[in-house]
Amino acid sequence: MGYLDGFKVTFGKLFGERVTTEYPHEKRPKPPRFHGRHVLNRYPDGMEKCIGCELCAGVCPARCIYVRGADNSPDDPVSPGERYGYVYEINYLRCIHCDLCVEACPTEAITETKVFEFSFPTRRDAIYTKDELLTDDDGRPRRQPWELWHEGDDEHTSGWMRATSPSGQPDYEGRVGWSGELGYGVRAPEQGQHADLDGGEDDSVIAGDDTADLDEHSGAPAAGDHH
Repeated sequence: MGYLDGFKVTFGKLFGERVTTEYPHEKRPKPPRFHGRHVLNRYPDGMEKCIGCELCAGVCPARCIYVRGADNSPDDPVSPGERYGYVYEINYLRCIHCDLCVEACPTEAITETKVFEFSFPTRRDAIYTKDELLTDDDGRPRRQPWELWHEGDDEHTSGWMRATSPSGQPDYEGRVGWSGELGYGVRAPEQGQHADLDGGEDDSVIAGDDTADLDEHSGAPAAGDHH
């Protein structure tokens, strides 16, 4: 009679609550720090954050990132620094989404979205260029035809960067240590970066004192401020 006990379990589940997600029409919610497809960010004034330093390419264990820098034109600079990322490519046939590139970037230029479903028509499409990675004029990722997007997948693109920016040092709890983003301004700290973990106080209030005097491009306190 042992096999009948197995059927009892099966029939019992038939009338229970369904937990199946009707994928791909529905997607399970993903955390703000999810490691998905990359984006290249801009400052609130529209200038690119990437300075072409190639640190992301150097730290990548899969060697999927290719970067080449070029000098900024004094009359029409692309980034605030002396150089900018002239060529930027990521090969997603190699990428393992480890986020080491995000942690290595000194200007917070490269971060990740929640998009991870790809269906490339060709191998060439798997190599994202700078035009595909750079955020649009609203600060949103550029959607590609072969990506499965749902509402909210293009939000929280810098969650992991903000979560790791204090490097675990408790002295930085509740302090903003990152620059603003086009379309969003200076975002509030992620959960775990301030004392109130229960959500009783609004993040923008907690971060408000620290964001007021931030330098627009560096994320550091503006000149003359010593608090």
